Amino acid sequence: MKKLYLIEDDKKLATHLSVYLRKNRYEVYTVFDFRKIEEEFKKINPDLVIMDVNLPYNDGFYLCRNIRKVSKVPIIFLTARIDPKEQVLGMELGGDDYIIKPFNYQVLIAKINAIFRRYSSFDEVTLKYKKFKLSADKMLLYFEDKKINLSKTEFQILWKLFEKQEETVNRDEILESIWKNGDFVDENTLNVNLTRLRNKLKTFGIKNFIKTIRKKGYTLNSNYEEEEK
Repeated sequence: MKKLYLIEDDKKLATHLSVYLRKNRYEVYTVFDFRKIEEEFKKINPDLVIMDVNLPYNDGFYLCRNIRKVSKVPIIFLTARIDPKEQVLGMELGGDDYIIKPFNYQVLIAKINAIFRRYSSFDEVTLKYKKFKLSADKMLLYFEDKKINLSKTEFQILWKLFEKQEETVNRDEILESIWKNGDFVDENTLNVNLTRLRNKLKTFGIKNFIKTIRKKGYTLNSNYEEEEK
C-alpha cells in the first residue's frame, strides 16, 4: 500500500481527505507537529506528499525546496493560491502538480494515480552514453565514479537527449516531452535548466557535453572535454 503524507493545516479538510484517500487504498499520514514536518517526513518516508502552501511556521514552497534536497518523492501542491507565478514557482521548485482549492476529490485521486504510473514507468531504467549512465530510478547522472544529482526538469532534458544519443533534438521536442510528464516548462525555464545542467557538469570537470546546434536544437557531444585527473 502506497504511503501518502498529507500536510494540511485545515483540520476539517485534512480529516475528510484522509478518509477519502484511505477508501482508495492509500495509507495516509497527517502532520502531528507543524514545527517538525521535515523530521516527520524522514520518519514516514512517504511515496507521495500532498501539501498546502499556506502553513504555520514554514510555507509549502520552503518545505518543498528542503524535501528536494534529500528526496525525489512526488509532491502535489494543494492550495488556494491562484497566482500563475506561484504555480510556476511551485513546479520549478520540484512540485509534480499544483491543484487549486476548491478541488474535486476524484480528480485528485486520478492525478495521484497518474503520477504513480509515470514514476513506475521509470523504475530501475537506465540509459547509457559513452562513460555516462542516466538512472531514472534515482534521477542521477553517473560519470565513472562520480554522481551528479539532477532536478526533475534537468533529468527529463537529459533523458530525451540520451534517448536520441547523437541525433539533434529540437527545443519543441524537449518541451513536449516534459509537458507529457505533467510539468509546465516555458522557453525561459528550459534555458535556465540547460545552463544549470552545463554548470553542474563543469563542476565535475566535464565541458561541452550538451552541444547547441544553431537554429536546430541540442545533441550529446561525443567530443566533450574532460579535465585531466
